[in-house]
Order: sequence, then C-alpha cells, then structure tokens
Amino acid sequence: MVILGFGFLLAFLKRYGFSSTGFNLLIATLGIQWALLMEGFLFSSPSGKVKISLPSVAKATISVTAVLISAGALLGKANPIQLIWMAMVEVAAFSASRWINVQFLKVEEHTSLMHVHIFGTYFGLAASWWLYHSSLSKGVDKKKANPLSELFSMLGTLFLWMFWPSFNSVLIVDVTEKRNAISNTYYAMGVSAVAAFALSALSSRDGKIQMIHIHQATLAGGVALGFSAPFIPYPWIAMILGLLASNIAVLGSRCLEIYLNPVLKIHDTCGIHYTFGLPGLLGAIANVILFIIIKWASLSSLGYPVLIEVGSFMLTTAIGLGAGFITGFFLTFKLWKTLPASKYFDDQAYWEFPHLAHGF
Repeated sequence: MVILGFGFLLAFLKRYGFSSTGFNLLIATLGIQWALLMEGFLFSSPSGKVKISLPSVAKATISVTAVLISAGALLGKANPIQLIWMAMVEVAAFSASRWINVQFLKVEEHTSLMHVHIFGTYFGLAASWWLYHSSLSKGVDKKKANPLSELFSMLGTLFLWMFWPSFNSVLIVDVTEKRNAISNTYYAMGVSAVAAFALSALSSRDGKIQMIHIHQATLAGGVALGFSAPFIPYPWIAMILGLLASNIAVLGSRCLEIYLNPVLKIHDTCGIHYTFGLPGLLGAIANVILFIIIKWASLSSLGYPVLIEVGSFMLTTAIGLGAGFITGFFLTFKLWKTLPASKYFDDQAYWEFPHLAHGF
C-alpha cells in the first residue's frame, strides 16, 4: 500500500513519473527504518532495548505515511536530498507528537497513529510555503497530466482503495472492533467513490468527469474514518462521513486551489489539503461527537475526556505546522542545491535518459 499505492498515486505529472515513483520508494524505505528506531527510543521496553516485531514494523509503516503525504505538496519542487532531510525530521516530529499524546494525554495508540493524515498534510503545506514561486500560480505546462500518467495514478488510487480498510484496522486487537473498522471503512469509501463520480460531473460545465476528482475524493472517505471506524455502531453514520469527505475533496479542489492557495502563497501539487487534511479534521471532529454520543449517559463527567480528544488532534496539527515551517526554512539553504523554478516537475533534472543524449 505504501510503496505501490502512494508511488503510483503521485505519478500523475506527465514529465515527473520516474521521480514520483522512485523518490517515493527512497523516502518510504528510509523513513520506515528511521521510524523503527524512533519508535524504539520513545516507546522502549523496560529493559531499554529496541524491540523489532511485526506490530512495530506496522506502526513504522503507518508513521512514514505522513512523509509521503507531505511529499505530495512538495512534489516536483524538492530534490532527493531535501526529501531525505524532510523525511528524517518529519518522522522524528511525528513520533514525538505521538509520544506526547500517548504518554501525557493518554490517547489510544491507534488514535495517535491515525493523526498521520493531519500531521502529514499541515507539515507539508507549511514546508511548501518556503518553496513557493510566483510562476507556479500561473500554471506550468510540465505540471499537467497526460492520459498515461493519469492511468498510472488511477492504478495507485485503486490499490489504496482496496487496502485502506487494512490501514484503518491493522493495529486493532479486539476482533469485534477490527471487524467494525474494516466494514465501516468499506461503507465510507464505497459512498465516497460513488459521490466522487456524481460530484465531478455536476461541478463540471460540460458534465464530464475529471480524473483528478476520482483520485482524491474516492480516498477521502477512508481518511475520515481513520479515528472512529472501530466504534461506529451503524453503517449509515460511516456512509454519511464518506459522503461529506467526498464533498470536501471535490469542492476543495475547485475552491481552495483557485482562491485560497495563491493568497497564502502555497502550492499544493497533489491537493493533499483536501484529500487528506480536511477529511482528517472532519474525522477527528466526528470522533469527538461520537465519543460524546456513546458516553451520553455519563455526560456530566465528560468535560475532561472531551478536552483531551480535542486537544490531541489540535496539538498534532500545531506540531505539524511548526515542524513543517522550520523544516521548510532549512530546505531553502543553498547547501541543498535547490533547483530553479524552471526545472520544477521535470525528470531530466535527476534521471538519465539515453534516448535524449546527444548523438543518439
């Protein structure tokens, strides 16, 4: 899911396919190894040793998803060295955020890991602010897609869609909760997929479906269910969350990219804000509301637990924004050999193409 799904999902740029898939593999494999060490250091056993097991590998893999989401905002604008630096800092920052949530706020480990969508989004957006160039808001030909690159990106979307229920349930131990998480995620993603097609056609002037909406909105339902999937008692609740998340993704691509991003001087290459960030916040808010409903009988004593639930995702957002802003500042240093804006979104800056060599 992490290697193939995200790798092909990001391969929608017509002249950046090698870098999208190749750099995704680079930062994912490096990030998982670093996340294992960070997990061991911060959540070490009483013996003080770092234990590596299948659950720890699963946690590290989920943690590195934050890096892959952030990379979507910087796609085409950051070189491999910058991405490696970003991956190392972001994994450490996300692990520290999780440690605070688990150790001090007593947030469940599954919930702390589902913050990955929010953290990765706002870390990436804050970092991308430093790499913004005025020419990016005017539309760049190399940033466009062609039918083949869109097809590869759709392959990544299909792979993520199929395996997202396992992402939301892999660390749940209770059998009933695991079954609920898998079922509810499928309900939500099914509705978000159908809604994506309908909303894309309705929002288009000529009534045609845009592939970019399918890439983004079909996954938004799974993102929104990350927090509350094990505890949702009725399928219709999951389906409503999937519908709302799909609406956010389609309308966000229509409005935020055109009106908000240029004002904030943010260039979000893959639209991670309305694919992962806003649906993630929707899921976090829905989780708090469901928590209140489930515990309604003891409403008088819910004040502190509710504050903890709200504070945990707000803390994660704040740490993501702060760490991303600082990381983005360091990415502008000359030692990284940042590419000029004219070389953005082009594989030729990093990869060898023998058929383009002189005299071939």
